[in-house]
Amino acid sequence: MARSATAVIKLNAIKQNYLYAKSLARNTKAIATVKANAYGHGAVEVAKALADVADAFGVACIEEAKELRDSGITQPILLLEGFFTADELQYISENNLWCVIHSQYQLEELKKAKLSQPIHIWLKMDSGMHRLGFLPEEYFDVWHKLNQLSQVEQIVHMSHFSSSDDVTSIETQQQTELFIDTLGDLPGEVSLANSSAILNNAVSRHQWIRPGIMLYGASPIDSEFVGKSLRPAMMFKAKVISQRTVNPGETVGYNCLWKAEKTTKIGTVSIGYADGYPRHAANGTPVYINGKQSKILGRVSMDMLMVDLSMFEGQNCIGFDVELWGDNILANKVAKYSETIAYALFCGLTRRVSKQYIR
Repeated sequence: MARSATAVIKLNAIKQNYLYAKSLARNTKAIATVKANAYGHGAVEVAKALADVADAFGVACIEEAKELRDSGITQPILLLEGFFTADELQYISENNLWCVIHSQYQLEELKKAKLSQPIHIWLKMDSGMHRLGFLPEEYFDVWHKLNQLSQVEQIVHMSHFSSSDDVTSIETQQQTELFIDTLGDLPGEVSLANSSAILNNAVSRHQWIRPGIMLYGASPIDSEFVGKSLRPAMMFKAKVISQRTVNPGETVGYNCLWKAEKTTKIGTVSIGYADGYPRHAANGTPVYINGKQSKILGRVSMDMLMVDLSMFEGQNCIGFDVELWGDNILANKVAKYSETIAYALFCGLTRRVSKQYIR
């Protein structure tokens, strides 16, 4: 591929992050969350790399599950949003897919379904996120209805935290208490902890954890200490394709966003928002060029951005590698400069970016 925009995916780092998540929650099982094309890392490749250690995989929809099954993945796959239409149920039944039930519509369609074998159900409670799930006052009755169905193999209890990435919030504790109080003596395994709760809330880990963003080496918690053992799994890089010198008072890029205060050597890099680099990355967003930290100058455009090359005076920089995020420039740092989150950076890579997988 002639264009140099590349995401180097370190599969062994993802495996180590998965095992690290399990080490924080000993004697638990873990859903490896590979929805949204494994957060932009490549769902099939990531699942295959985890196949010898993963207890199960998590996806958003049946299309994502089919992709994994068609590639030879045999572990259970949890549909995190359940089924959308009743005609999905037969495939779910026949292909060892686990299914979240979060609505009356799903409950009623499951009751009517004639299945070849019963389904492993994850029953979702809305404990405060107010996105999906049955309200606490509905939950007990719904569980009993599901438990009486021949279409149901077993039931896992689950909920989802709204604020577990905020260590100052009391919401996680309140949600946990409401969830556990509502379950009472109901039998069955429990799953609460997403990445941030795995990293910072031992009381919520229970029998199943659901690591997501942490698999890919980014911590959802804004702390230099929490998640420091995670290994970045993606290096997003491109190359310097042009260099020039600008004089004091001259500007760079669209809307003259950066103006030179002194004579400055600058470079143009073959990466832009059409590749998935955030357009709103601010002046000064760090990059790593040929072993040295530098920064973006001016506004990111569709196919290119400009960088400071003043630390390379006297050198021909054409062809130098530029790390946009990875081991040296963490995605979380770029996300801060861009007023977004690492999730959005990873998921935002476009098809123009080639992926290179290494172990």
